[in-house]
Amino acid sequence: MFLGLASIFTANAAVNSDDEIKSRIAPVGKVHVAGAKAETASAGGPRSGADVYGAACVACHSSGVLGAPKFQNAADWAPRLEKGFDTVWQNAINGINAMPPRGTCADCSDDEIKAAIEHMTEGL
Repeated sequence: MFLGLASIFTANAAVNSDDEIKSRIAPVGKVHVAGAKAETASAGGPRSGADVYGAACVACHSSGVLGAPKFQNAADWAPRLEKGFDTVWQNAINGINAMPPRGTCADCSDDEIKAAIEHMTEGL
């Protein structure tokens, strides 16, 4: 009887360990192939500009990493916005200078990228 119980607990421990291992080694990112069409939106519907900024843009645009225009900083955004909002938007989608296409939000739709830019330039 003791051996039977021991084998049941061992089997449960092995299953839990496998599940835990799988969750620890699961991929943390996605690959975006140049020229491939990006997904259109998250499963829960379009994200707000604030949500996209907080999840993907804040890392560079909060501190100006590699020349990224800082969040709601008129001096940083003015020269870019002088070229027109659509140009800024297309640069964000296609990448420019050190910014890769779609920044760090490979699964953002074009509209979500637009909303993030609008959020970063709101009030300027």
